[in-house]
Amino acid sequence: MYSIKKIAICGLSLALFVACKKEETVVVDPIKSETVKDLAADPTTISGTGQPVATGKYTFFSFKNGIVANTDSATNKWDVAFRATTILTNGGTSGTGLGGAVVLTGIFDETKEVPASAVILQDTKTLLAIPTGSGKGWYNYDGATNIISPIAGKVLLIKTGEGKYAKMEVLSYYKGTPAKPDASSAGRYYTFRYVYQPDGSLKFN
Repeated sequence: MYSIKKIAICGLSLALFVACKKEETVVVDPIKSETVKDLAADPTTISGTGQPVATGKYTFFSFKNGIVANTDSATNKWDVAFRATTILTNGGTSGTGLGGAVVLTGIFDETKEVPASAVILQDTKTLLAIPTGSGKGWYNYDGATNIISPIAGKVLLIKTGEGKYAKMEVLSYYKGTPAKPDASSAGRYYTFRYVYQPDGSLKFN
């Protein structure tokens, strides 16, 4: 009888140990909040003829891991891709992921979650989830000065390639984030801030 009780107690102890061990291995990633400075978005260089030229290539970015290699463009490892004023999302016609976006009018810090009314769109051949063109998405273009300016109060809600959520605000389109960019400012360098929620929920806090 003693032996049977001892075995039962040992078995129970082992089960509790395994259960505790499983709980200890659960890791919850924290919400990620960062500012990215001077992300190159196919900046132009001057050719031998004195004309500005660009490569035509996108810079792929993951809110979870940072810059993603172009060789991974056909995966769900990236979330947004930048080339000049165009921002792609990893879904629809632009990628193989679950991504999409919607542009909201609001205050970045006050956007605590993805609103229930928000409709996340995917890129199509005729319309990007984050529209291009002056006044249509995140920026205005001044034809007199050729300056691109982020529109104040525009929050980009992003569904990532893996189906998680992030909010993003473009702060500058010029290298060094000049307060008043001019013709001498190097363009196609994004400075932006974002908050990424790794648990898949719609909340950013």
